Amino acid sequence: MSKPTVKPKSPYFSSGPCKKRPGWNVTKFDTDTLGRSHRAKPAKEKLLQVIEHSKKILNLPENYHVGILAGSDTGAVEAAMWNLLGENGVEVLAWESFGLDWAKTITDQLKIKDANVHKADYGLLPDLSKIDFNKDVLFNWNGTTSGVRVPDANWIPEDRKGLVICDATSAVFAMDMDFAKLDVITWSWQKVLGGEGAHGMIALSPKAVERLESYQPTWPLPKIYRLTSKGKLAADIFKGATINTPSMFCVEDALDALSWVESIGGLQGAIDRSSRNLDAVKSWVEQSDWVDFLCQDHANLSSTSICLKVKDPNFLKLSVEDQQGKIKEINKMLENEQVAYDINSYRTAPPGFRIWGGSTVESSDIENLLPWLDWAYTVVSK
Repeated sequence: MSKPTVKPKSPYFSSGPCKKRPGWNVTKFDTDTLGRSHRAKPAKEKLLQVIEHSKKILNLPENYHVGILAGSDTGAVEAAMWNLLGENGVEVLAWESFGLDWAKTITDQLKIKDANVHKADYGLLPDLSKIDFNKDVLFNWNGTTSGVRVPDANWIPEDRKGLVICDATSAVFAMDMDFAKLDVITWSWQKVLGGEGAHGMIALSPKAVERLESYQPTWPLPKIYRLTSKGKLAADIFKGATINTPSMFCVEDALDALSWVESIGGLQGAIDRSSRNLDAVKSWVEQSDWVDFLCQDHANLSSTSICLKVKDPNFLKLSVEDQQGKIKEINKMLENEQVAYDINSYRTAPPGFRIWGGSTVESSDIENLLPWLDWAYTVVSK
């Protein structure tokens, strides 16, 4: 196969932090709050704008509380677990790395006795019909390291007894989600928005707030996770007062990203862009004799963290170590050509590739990347 001549205009395909929005330019930022206290009125207003704009664009239920937390999506999920879990048993869905991490927190750190972990191998979903909604339920809407997402929220009953906690970080702003079926939703700015890292967001339903105000965990709560004050919801968190100091530069970046989403047609416009990225990869995979999706049921394909495996029988005869070596060699070739950065599969996932298809990525860039993958694989396979 001859070496392609057309390269992506942008080689950024990392699954986190993710590509900045098209036309991103830091000179457009309002930097007046940089160097100000985050508790000063102008800075606090900026933080509140992020909250309000996010809630509006996502069409979150009006009675949900939305706040900004430290530690990216991880911090937000941990805050939800440490504050809310323990009164009921817990059902945890784990089909990739981060779901397994949350399960470990529940079983090894919080040591919740009535915890049931529903595991599935990479590429599969657990059996959603076996989830007990009398207990609290924790799951990832999209498996960032496996490329497998839940198809919808139809498996979640309206009359559930327990809380439903959803890690939505690589789904929100890119996938159609029924937020009313979710009592806790967490995400970060660094995924679909293409924002900077270290800041997480959390949305709480009235049912989740009721749990916060009626239940006291048996374990001590680190300050960074505390969502209550004197037995009541720490309401200021949801009005722009963060628990710890945020980066006001990152706040400006998030506001810029949210404005861009509004400019492309809002939530549906962002979803459509991500869907087109997946469609581009689908068309290529259908014609390929060496690559396939890691996700086995294509109804559950992620449109953001698009994970690929090698199906070539000759490749599969190699040891896992040799397979990983071949993948690294391909990634190095593409990086040296400035065609694609950071498309290696997650370190605990099967050897393969992970192409970010979130809304900030142009479909034309993905289309121009794919022939280079064919070329690099051909070269490495000789």
